[in-house]
Amino acid sequence: MRRFITAFAAALICAAAFAQTLSTQLVTWSTHVESTTEADTYRIVFTGKIAPGYHTYTLTDEFSATSFQDMAIEGGQFAGEPYELSTPTEEVDSFGDTVKHYYNEIVIAQDVKLDAATAKVTGTIYTNACTGGACQSEYHDFDVTVDPENAATPATGVFQAPESDSSADAPKKAGSIWALIIEAILWGFAMLLTPCVFPMVPMTVSFFMKGSENVAHGRFKALMYGIFIVLLYTVPISVIIMMTKLIGGDAVTADIFNWLSTHWLPNIIFFIVFMVFAASFFGAFEITLPQSIVNKSDKGSDKKGLAGVFFMALTLVLVSFSCTGPIVGSVLIKSTQGEFWEPMVTMLAFSTAFALPFTVLAFSPSLLKKFKRSGGGWLNSVKVVLGFIEVALGLKFLSVADQTYHWGILDREVYLAIWIVVFTLLGLYLLGKIRFEHDEPVEHISVPRLGLAIAVLSFVVYLIPGMWGAPLKALSGYMPPITTQDFVIGQNTGTAHSAEATATIDSEYGLHLPLGLQGYFKLEDGLKAAKEAGKPVFVDVTGHGCVNCREMESRVWSDPKVLEMLKNDFVIVALYTDDKQKLDKEDYVTDAETGKVYKDLGRANSYTARSLWNVNAQPNYVLLSPDGEMLVPVRGYDLSIEGFVSFLQSGLDAFKTK
Repeated sequence: MRRFITAFAAALICAAAFAQTLSTQLVTWSTHVESTTEADTYRIVFTGKIAPGYHTYTLTDEFSATSFQDMAIEGGQFAGEPYELSTPTEEVDSFGDTVKHYYNEIVIAQDVKLDAATAKVTGTIYTNACTGGACQSEYHDFDVTVDPENAATPATGVFQAPESDSSADAPKKAGSIWALIIEAILWGFAMLLTPCVFPMVPMTVSFFMKGSENVAHGRFKALMYGIFIVLLYTVPISVIIMMTKLIGGDAVTADIFNWLSTHWLPNIIFFIVFMVFAASFFGAFEITLPQSIVNKSDKGSDKKGLAGVFFMALTLVLVSFSCTGPIVGSVLIKSTQGEFWEPMVTMLAFSTAFALPFTVLAFSPSLLKKFKRSGGGWLNSVKVVLGFIEVALGLKFLSVADQTYHWGILDREVYLAIWIVVFTLLGLYLLGKIRFEHDEPVEHISVPRLGLAIAVLSFVVYLIPGMWGAPLKALSGYMPPITTQDFVIGQNTGTAHSAEATATIDSEYGLHLPLGLQGYFKLEDGLKAAKEAGKPVFVDVTGHGCVNCREMESRVWSDPKVLEMLKNDFVIVALYTDDKQKLDKEDYVTDAETGKVYKDLGRANSYTARSLWNVNAQPNYVLLSPDGEMLVPVRGYDLSIEGFVSFLQSGLDAFKTK
């Protein structure tokens, strides 16, 4: 039961997070027929080669058993049930339970008694291949002819996989949880620098600068801020696991996080919140609670006083989830291998590290208040600087909604123009050329302030070439894609597979590939074009709100060798899984399992990726033959250019052998 609970919980979480999901044939099967000592009875032997580092399960496993499905026979009858010829590796999990796994190879057999000269056996083998908690269900169809003339003589003795090989690939339990905790902590600290999280830094500082004058009370609120962040990450995950433990079933919907990160409503709300904070920083008004609440709070109602702190923590968690979600999913799925407590422990480690910098920032304003009497004007300058930063970073949320719904109000050059103006004004403010209502006159420029002004204005100079198409790779996660820009100097328009097909694509969806590449936005269109061109298909599982997708395009796809291979050697299909455009009725997609009908492009594409390749996240890259057969394992977010070139080349090599 434990393994079922945690595996199901991890599946829900990873469906919500935008992360790499494993997808390839991890178990490859071969068959042969042997004779037996029984008259007219033969043994079909199925040998499954398991990918290195993965394991699969026995025929009798409680939840993930390897099994035969839809078995049928012509010209004979089955003599008993399928059985195992190989011996599994026995391991003891964290709860002291003994579990059995197959590494490297699994060999199973089915005896058949002939009623005719030959027999034909068909069916499907189901396996669940796992590594580090990441599991992939696979189905292998077989069609075997049992012919006595071609039956081999069985090997002597019972087959047993070499012990040394199994133990070499078996996971080492000792110390593994600590490795996962350390990884989670490192990711927690790294998240501070992501585009979704960093904008909350100035909001945190400003919020706690306007906190209680009582230093001890301010520090208490800062501590509670950190605790709230940890709880908001850890408790929901724990509740999901507990609910699946107690009642099972689809207790939560995986669509909620996708809705949160891509739907126009939450993104517009976040944008407005950031702009309101910016206006407050500039001195337009003070964000304060109603006087009645303040009075009640002053009378000792500390719980109500913490409401604003909780709201700030909740805002941070929600706003940052589109960046932290993939990491949360990755951390959890790596920690879940038939375990119950590991996901909670690693989530606690991640959220504690993630919350720590914000807790320190929340402490700092209460400490800074000691210096308020000495040159208090510098505190207002800090607020104004943060206001400029809030305006710039808050645009990201409007941009996500704009791209997802194709409003066309915040194209790349418009976005850049706003940033250039905002940071130019910030530079002038730092030089004392602009003053706000609560600012003190700047009689001289301090060296730190001058250094900051130089940095800001240098950043403006860096931005300006972007107005004519410079890639600005360092900002690829913040900027709208370059395909939204109207004018790019020297843009390579790429080579379309046919002008007619490209025109149809543009007029139907208004979508474009980056870097002047040409392609398709429906899988069936790409497969059809691939058959005509005699090329493999490069499928880009992507999203408008996917920060890592833009970074991959800007840093990896733009490499000359990668770009040349994409242009010349593949037919490209981009599947936007968060696009909100409505499909024509004839293009609706129906979920084969649930019967749910997907009526917009994003959900239809998401179902396609999930059902065909077990991919639930962006970015992921799939290489297919024109018949839709996967050529090599799926590749996810990885900024290694050499690795991406090798990935593309391996797909080409596999295609040539078809």
